[in-house]
Amino acid sequence: MLRQISEDVRANLKDRLRELRDAIRQSRHDSAGEPPPEIANLPPFPGKSLLGHAASAVDEALTIAESFIPHSRPLKVDGTMVKSLRAYFPEGDEDRQIGGERQFRRDMYYLTRAVLAGYGADNPRVHEASFSAVHTAMRKRHADLLAGATADAASTDQVAAACAALLVECLNHRPVQPGEIGTGPAIAGDRSLDIRCLAPVVLACGLATKADGGTPEPDILEIAVLAAEVREDRIRQACAQANAVQELTPVLATLLAHLT
Repeated sequence: MLRQISEDVRANLKDRLRELRDAIRQSRHDSAGEPPPEIANLPPFPGKSLLGHAASAVDEALTIAESFIPHSRPLKVDGTMVKSLRAYFPEGDEDRQIGGERQFRRDMYYLTRAVLAGYGADNPRVHEASFSAVHTAMRKRHADLLAGATADAASTDQVAAACAALLVECLNHRPVQPGEIGTGPAIAGDRSLDIRCLAPVVLACGLATKADGGTPEPDILEIAVLAAEVREDRIRQACAQANAVQELTPVLATLLAHLT
């Protein structure tokens, strides 16, 4: 229990530090983006420029410090990073389950950012701690679906059902923070944005589950993005229903069947 609490604290701390780093970068004197409101609303005076230069100095110091600190940030985010539900929700002791949760929130964080980057989002804000909450919710509310999807002889429908539940939980916990993404036509909308960036990640996880034991293809995420775009209207309609998991399952099952 204490180890799980420490993992939650770690994920939340990382989110807060990322937000702080984003705020510092936006406040740089040479930043092309919009500065935070507390800086932007200041009246023109010499101190405002000094604040920008101070933010630049802090940002550069943090960049230098990061270069000396080992971290687990992936060198490249593509389909080879996607893992199966069996890896993210393993059976076994607490160590294995905590390891699966850690891998899940890390992969989901970077994969979601990769999808958003493909839509032209500039430094999107994604909360890693939200994916930790998603993992916990899946364990508590959908243990039966996970058991079916991670069985040795899991059917396409069983994998689709677990993926449907996973997408619904992701949408409920809102890891992509509103108001932090650009306003281009490809990413406009509120819940549509969430579906557009989270559905491909969940679908890719389903594809990896179906192909468990094989080497993930580098383009699996790109394929999932294209497939989710084709069925975006049906996915959105299913997610809007009271029994969203049940309505979404056949939609994802059809995509998984065509793509495997």
